[in-house]
Amino acid sequence: MDTLEYYESKKEFNVFVASTFSDLKHFKKEGDKSLFNNLLLKDLSQVKHYVTKRLATALTKGNLPKGKYKVDDFIDQLFIVVFDHFEEVRSEDDLHPWLFKKADELLENTILDEDFDDYFLKNIDDYSRPEWDEMEEKFSTDGGGDLVMIDELDDMSYPKNDYILNHVFIEDDKKELMDKIDKDLDKESIKKHAAMVLHYLPKPMRTVFELATEYEFSISQIAMIRNQSIGEVKVLLDNARKSLEASFFNRYEIEK
Repeated sequence: MDTLEYYESKKEFNVFVASTFSDLKHFKKEGDKSLFNNLLLKDLSQVKHYVTKRLATALTKGNLPKGKYKVDDFIDQLFIVVFDHFEEVRSEDDLHPWLFKKADELLENTILDEDFDDYFLKNIDDYSRPEWDEMEEKFSTDGGGDLVMIDELDDMSYPKNDYILNHVFIEDDKKELMDKIDKDLDKESIKKHAAMVLHYLPKPMRTVFELATEYEFSISQIAMIRNQSIGEVKVLLDNARKSLEASFFNRYEIEK
């Protein structure tokens, strides 16, 4: 099982990664880097996707110099870090989020802090439909993150049986609104709009939302990955959902 296509959900892949913990621990104890890295390679499928997406977004936002960094550079470095610090993993359930944590630390040490313009968030309720359309056109043309970057992202954004609206409208009283959006818009339009809004959100908000939705990590696991408190993660995730929800309402003139 080398790729995610064998798994119905990201949670099942989390279970697979956990199942490799004892073997990795044994290989590390024996000092067998070859067997350790061969098994670890299978565990890093989602991590590589995460790194690829973070780099793509950083490039389009100008937070990394073009052509200087490659995904494989980070993965190669991650192999070394994981082997050297594997004793930090306390249990099999901690393994997958810990791998993301180490990848996140490598990324945070490389990607420049983005200067976030809060104009977007402050005015998300006031953009007109033409302004939204113009924003998406510019986003697509300029190479906005998920839409045109790196081929590896094409079929891995969400599990086969998952859907972006399920992550935005999570309260029971929003089901009718979600059904209306689902009826009025095709899935590609929904996906493009969500990708654009996430691209313009602050990096911590965007990252927390993606860790929760694309990789199905719990709030406590995300807090560990990001070195944040559970309360901080909850606020970031809630604000990301509210921003996405407001953007759908206002762009497509849906009554709340």
